[in-house]
This record gives sequence, C-alpha cells and structure tokens, in this order.
Amino acid sequence: MVSGKIILVTGGASGIGKATAQLLADEGAHVIIADLQDDGGTETVNQIVNAGGVAEYHHIDVTSPMQVSSLVEGIVQRYGSLDGAFNNAGIESRGAKLARIDMDDWQRSVEVNLTSIYICIRIEVEQMLKQKKGGSIVNTSSIAGLIGLPGSGDYNAAKTGVIGLTKTVALEYAKKYIRVNAISPGFINTPMWERTIANDTKFRDHLESLVAIGRTGKPSELAEAAAWLLSDRSSYVTGITLPVDGGYTAG
Repeated sequence: MVSGKIILVTGGASGIGKATAQLLADEGAHVIIADLQDDGGTETVNQIVNAGGVAEYHHIDVTSPMQVSSLVEGIVQRYGSLDGAFNNAGIESRGAKLARIDMDDWQRSVEVNLTSIYICIRIEVEQMLKQKKGGSIVNTSSIAGLIGLPGSGDYNAAKTGVIGLTKTVALEYAKKYIRVNAISPGFINTPMWERTIANDTKFRDHLESLVAIGRTGKPSELAEAAAWLLSDRSSYVTGITLPVDGGYTAG
C-alpha cells in the first residue's frame, strides 16, 4: 500500500514518471513531482487533482545537490517525512559509436542518467535515516543497463552504473529498513522513445519484432512495477533490478 505516503517522483512531467505519479496518487499517495518541464509537470498535477488525488510540482534540476536537498528539506518541513522516491529523470543518448561520442555528450549523459541518481539517493537515504522508519527508493535503469546496445555507449555505461549503485545502497541500508530497487524499461512508448525513433517506422517495426510480446510497452505498465516496489506489498524485496521489457532481455 502507498496510501498516505509522501512520495517524490523525479522526471514526473511525462512518460513513465507521469504514469507512475498518476498511479501512486490514485492509490492514495501524496505525490511530489520534480522536473524541468514546467508545462508537463503542471499538467500532470492538474490531472491528478482533477481525478481526486493530491500532488504538487517543483521545478528542480536533479543534477544539483543544492536543489535536491532544498526540495527534500521542504517536503519534510511541510509533511513531516519522505516515505518513498522514484528517481526516474533521465535523457536519451544522441546515438553514436564509441569513437564518435562527443565528450560533452558523454559527460551530460552520465551526469543526468547516473550522477543525478547518486545525488537523489544520498539525500533521500539521509532523510530516511533521520526518520528511523525506513522507506522505499526505486531507480530507473534500462535494458541498456542489462545488455549492450550498440550506438549508445554513454547511455549503456550510465544505466549499468545505476544497477550497481542500486545493489550497493540496498545492501548498505537493508537493516535500516530502507529498500532500494531498480526497474529496467525496454522499448516504452514515451516522448523519449518518439524522439529516439524519429518517426522511422521501419526502425520501429524492427525493434518491436525483437520483443517477445511483439509490441512496445505502455508507460502505465512500467508504473505498475514502480508503484509495487514503492509500496509495502514488496516489503521483502530489495536490491533487485526488474526488467519490464516484454521479454526482450529473456532471449
């Protein structure tokens, strides 16, 4: 259950983050959405509130320790605790083989897709330790963290790092009742996915043919996995990476 819990969702203005924020609110959580996309974040909050849920939006750069720390401090001052966090914000790779990845692109991908997760986890864990009642943290990795995807070396490296970080932090704080898990989305029909395939229907069809189920996933299907890991229903689960990929990595 997540009813009554205070849960932070980064990257909640669109895609998987938006769907997860909506599901958590439907299940009774108070959702704090953090993103840089103000229009999308505000729209998500309005949709949640109109559906009878509770949510708020904050413009936050998750690569800034100061901004993340200020956000968490504000949440605790207003509501007394931080019970869960879905560290989901990320960006796609520009797509290039390793020898052609620009150093600035490499650094930006690692900064947003990995370092920001470290920043968020560190601040969230510190707060949960103060509360002395545990909590649940879920990080978004990718199938690119489980297998190689040629042309995405920067993204692969960052998302693989998320999995290693998740396992380590889970072990470090398990006895403090802080659970840390990850989800690894496959090909999911999100704005990021649309930018990646760039309306190339042949490329889309090819990728979908590689998925055992035979289609791309829906953000709502990822939301179910994230919400379960954030809830008390998964109370004996920590340190895992859950692929939600239609069977893509099973082959």
